[in-house]
Amino acid sequence: MGFWSLFEVASMPILQVLIISGLGAFMATGYINILTADARRSLNKIVYVVFTPALMFSSLAKTVTLQDIISWWFMPINVGLTFLIGGALGWLAVKLLKPGLHLEGLVIATCAAANLGNLVLIVLPTICHEDGSPFGDDHDACSSIGLSYASFSMALGGFYIWTYAFHLVKSSSEKFKALKAAEEDTERNPNKDLEANPKTHLLKEDIQVVGLVFGAVAWLKNLVIGDGAPFRVIQNCLILLGDGTIPCITLILGGNLIQGLRTARVKPRVILGILFVKYALLPSIGIGVVKAADSLGFLPPDPLYRFVLMLQFALPPAMSIGTMTQFFEVGTEECSVIFLWTYAFAALALTFWSTIFMWILA
Repeated sequence: MGFWSLFEVASMPILQVLIISGLGAFMATGYINILTADARRSLNKIVYVVFTPALMFSSLAKTVTLQDIISWWFMPINVGLTFLIGGALGWLAVKLLKPGLHLEGLVIATCAAANLGNLVLIVLPTICHEDGSPFGDDHDACSSIGLSYASFSMALGGFYIWTYAFHLVKSSSEKFKALKAAEEDTERNPNKDLEANPKTHLLKEDIQVVGLVFGAVAWLKNLVIGDGAPFRVIQNCLILLGDGTIPCITLILGGNLIQGLRTARVKPRVILGILFVKYALLPSIGIGVVKAADSLGFLPPDPLYRFVLMLQFALPPAMSIGTMTQFFEVGTEECSVIFLWTYAFAALALTFWSTIFMWILA
C-alpha cells in the first residue's frame, strides 16, 4: 500500500473532528449565538455526568471480555508510559519556558494526558471502513475489534486523566490562588460552581469499573447484553445516551476554541513547546516503546492492536482538561487557546503519524 493511500485513510477521522468542531465554533459566534458560555458549561456537565459514563459502560460491557483484558495486559502499561513520559517532558517544558504559575499544571497535564477515548473512537472505525486499510478487508470485523480497543483505551485513559492530570491542574490552581491571595491580602474566593464537585466528575470512574466487571463476568454480561437478555433495555438506553457523547463533546470543543481566540493570550514559545512534545517527541518515543515490547513478545500478533498502542502516543490533549480548568476556575481561556493550536495542528500531525504507523505495520 502506497504512502499517499495511507495518508488519505488517516486523514478522514481528523477531517470529521474539524468539521464538527468548526460547526461548534460557528454556533458559538454572534451570528447565531446558540452555544454560549453558559450553554457549553451546562452541556459539558451533561456530557461528563451522563453521556460519557453511558458510552463507557455500553462499550466496555459489550466488547471487552476477561480474555481480552488478560491478553491486552500491556495496554495499561503503555497508557501509563504515555502519561509518565509526557508528564516528564511537560515538566521540563515548564522549567524551560516558564508559562506562569497558573499554567504550570495545565501545560504538564496537556503534555501528559492524551485524548484516549473519544478521538480513538472516531479514528479506528473510520480507518477500518476506508478502502485500502492495512487491517484487512473485513471492515465490520476490524471496526468491532477496534471498538473494543478504543473502549479499553477510554477506560484506562479516564482513570489516569481523573487521577494524575486532575491532581496536576488542582495543585497548580491551589498554588496560584494562594499566591494571589497572599499578594492581595484577601481571602481566596470559594468555587462558585455549587452544582459540581470532584465526585461529580469522578462518577464515571465507578461506571468504568462496573462496565469492565459486566464485560468480564459472563453471567452478568448475559443479563444486559444480547437479544435474549432480561435487562437488555438498560444496555439499549445506555447505547442511546452514549451515542450523544462524541458529537456533543466535539461541538463544545469548537465553542471553547472561539472563546480562547477572543479573550486569552499564551506565549508563542509555550505553544511551540507543547506542540514539539506532543507531535514530535512522544510519537517517536511511542514507536520505540511498541517495537521494544513486540521484540520481547509482550504483544499479540494483531497489527491493529499495535497501531492503537502507537496512536496513544500521538493524540492531542484530553478534552477533559478543559473541564478541569473550568472546575478550578484557573487557565480556562488559556486552555482554549492551547486546544486551538494543538487540535488544529493535530489535523496534520495525527494524519502524518497515523500514516507512518500504518506504513510500519504494513
